[in-house]
Amino acid sequence: MKPARTQRSRNGRSDENGGRAPRKGGDGQGTRNGARPVDLRPLNGSIGYTVRRAQLALFADFVTSLREVNLRPGQFGVLMVVHANPGLSQSDICAALGFQKANLVPLISELESRGLIVRKPGLQDRRSYALQLTARGRKLMRRALDLQASQEARLTEQLGESGRATLLTLLGQLLAGTGDGAAGQDFALN
Repeated sequence: MKPARTQRSRNGRSDENGGRAPRKGGDGQGTRNGARPVDLRPLNGSIGYTVRRAQLALFADFVTSLREVNLRPGQFGVLMVVHANPGLSQSDICAALGFQKANLVPLISELESRGLIVRKPGLQDRRSYALQLTARGRKLMRRALDLQASQEARLTEQLGESGRATLLTLLGQLLAGTGDGAAGQDFALN
């Protein structure tokens, strides 16, 4: 029987796994790709870190929940705003959602190529485009809203009604407290 072949992995260390990371053991210890456990307690007390981790988890759950309609959070947000406010310009949507125009344009183009949204010359300013949902976009939004409502119901069940209300209140206070500091940020949620 031949001995296991030792190779150099990307980090230059020799291993007997062909450069691949070892699998995580069944004991639940370790992190992804067999990396050693890391003490995150200093970060766990940080509001910003905890909110970001929660946001990542919620986005992953959102994508899974809306897989049937193939919408990411940013796409859903844009469609929702256009659904509720037909005829808005791309600049209006950027201002409302905190997107950078450079990031919104490809998102709108993708929604347009899927036949969900249409850009029409604006009535007030023919240089800008007014956005509207197509019939296909309205149909998709009806289903997307049902799926999103199911996700919200699951989250509310996890938090309880009062926990949900408290969380929304606290997050609203954080948003209000950031003032204009958040206005220039890109919140492209895609």
